[in-house]
Amino acid sequence: MELIIFGAQGFALGAYNAFKTLYPKRLIPCFVVSKMGNNAVALGGIPVKEISTVSDSMTADEKRNTSILIATPENVQPEIEETLELYGFHNFTRLTSERWDELMKLYHSKIGSFLPLSALPVGSQNPFIRIFMAKSHVDRPLRHSVTLPDYVFPIQVGRENADARIADIVDNTGENISERNVNYSELTGLYWLWKNKLIPHFELENGESSREAYYGFGQYRRMLEFSTDDLLRLIDNDVDVVLPYPMPYEPNIHAHHERYILPSDWDALLQSLEELEPEYAEVFSEVLEQPFLYNYNVILAKKSVLKDYCAWLFPILQRTEELTDGANRSKRYIGYMAETLETLYFMKNSERLKFGGESSKSGKSGSLNIVHTLCRLYV
Repeated sequence: MELIIFGAQGFALGAYNAFKTLYPKRLIPCFVVSKMGNNAVALGGIPVKEISTVSDSMTADEKRNTSILIATPENVQPEIEETLELYGFHNFTRLTSERWDELMKLYHSKIGSFLPLSALPVGSQNPFIRIFMAKSHVDRPLRHSVTLPDYVFPIQVGRENADARIADIVDNTGENISERNVNYSELTGLYWLWKNKLIPHFELENGESSREAYYGFGQYRRMLEFSTDDLLRLIDNDVDVVLPYPMPYEPNIHAHHERYILPSDWDALLQSLEELEPEYAEVFSEVLEQPFLYNYNVILAKKSVLKDYCAWLFPILQRTEELTDGANRSKRYIGYMAETLETLYFMKNSERLKFGGESSKSGKSGSLNIVHTLCRLYV
C-alpha cells in the first residue's frame, strides 16, 4: 500500500526521513497539502502536490488502497481529516505527539545522532527540577485542559505591558526586560529565570543541591515531556542538557528562517557574534547551512549549564537589538533569532553532534552531554 504524507514542513520532512531510513522498501510517492502557497515544490527528492490534484488523478479503488499520514501540528489535524474525507480519502492516520516521539526515538537511534533521553539506562536518583512555563495575556485558550507536573511553574511574560495578571510568577519583578516582550516574546521569561533564579547560587531552594539541580523553560503550548523513568536517567547518566528533537528543513535552516527574519537582521546578528563571540561567528554560516533546528526556545539543563547559556545568549540578543533599532520593532524577531542561536550554541558544544546531524565524539574538553525528548504541543 502506498503511503502519502500530508504536510510540507518540519514534521512532514522528519517523518519522511524516518520512514526512508527505518522502512526503505515503503513507497512514498509524494507529499500533499491543501494549497501550495509558499510550500516547496519538492521535499526529500519527491514532489509536493495539492490534495485536489492528487485526488483528480486517482480512482476510488486507488484512494482506498492509499494510506495518508497526517504529519502536521496536532491543532490542525482535525481540519485536515475533514479535507481528506471531502476528497474521498478515508484511510488516514494522525502523527500524534506519542507517535512522533516513538518515530524519532527509532530514527535517531538508527542514525546515531540526536540521542534520545529514553535510550539511556534508568538510574536511581531523582533530580531537583524547576521548569518555568511562559504564558501571556494574549494567548488563546487551550481547547483541552492540561494537568502540569508539580515541577512546572507558569510565569507571565510581558507583564509590564499587560493590564491583567494571569500567573503567580511574573516577569516584571527583580531584574527583568519585561517591557521588551514584543521583541523577545517568551524569552523575557527566560531572562527573568536567569537573573533571579540561576545567578544567585547561594540562594538554594528547599531540596536543591548544586549537583542535582536542573532548571528548564517552556511555553504554554510547547513543553518538553518527561516520564518518571526519564527523570531518573538525568543524574546517573550525567546529562547536561535536554532539548527537543530537532526539526529538519530544506535546503537548510537559513532558508526556513528567512521567512521571519530580514536579511539586515541576519547581518546584525553576525556582527554581534563577531564582536562578542568570534569563535561562534566562525561556524555560524556552517550551522545556517545544515538542516536541523531546535525550535521553540525550550530547554532543560543543569543549573550551571543553563546559567552559562543565558550569559552567552542575552548579550548577543541585546547587541543585535541595538543594531536593528529594536526600540521601533516588534513581531518577536528576537525570539526567532534565539532559536538559531540555541542551535548554534548546543551544536557547537555537544559531545556527540557535528553540524548536519552526523554522530561523532568531539573529544573537546568541556563539551556537553546533550540528549533529546518530545516537545509536546498542547491544543
